[in-house]
Amino acid sequence: MGVVEADEADRPVSSIVLIEPANRADLPAIVSILARETLLGVRDSADPGAFPDYERAFEEIVADPRTTLYVARLEGQVVGTFQLIFFRALLRHGALLAHAEAVQVDPEVRGHGVGRAMMDFAIAEARRRGAGSLQLASNKQRLDAHRFYERAGFEKRLDGFKIDLSGH
Repeated sequence: MGVVEADEADRPVSSIVLIEPANRADLPAIVSILARETLLGVRDSADPGAFPDYERAFEEIVADPRTTLYVARLEGQVVGTFQLIFFRALLRHGALLAHAEAVQVDPEVRGHGVGRAMMDFAIAEARRRGAGSLQLASNKQRLDAHRFYERAGFEKRLDGFKIDLSGH
């Protein structure tokens, strides 16, 4: 669990973002945030009929000691989420690597320091656990996100490739 105070330029100093592992009760708020991200089309759904899919995934995630699903809380409300995954690679003499996945902030609070608090926490946690690097992928169309990640200290160094295997 971590408490991060936002920069004065982002929001009033009295606002504190709390980063902690997600619990089952957070799942509806997390899914709502994911479902509101439509820049790349509709990929997630807050429809109650889809909820069992998210419940199954949540149970698998929390059972895996190499991954943690986090939430960011502002005044007790879930306003952001990300998943931090650790894995060992043979490269760099068997380095432990960290990957941040599904980094999302509620559109209503973007630009108020929540994303920065989440990334500061992810970087600190990756260091604490001994990771040699922390990486993430961001769709090439998300130019605002790219500028944000660069301000947070990430370097644009990789070209990524992806193949959709879902069939839809």
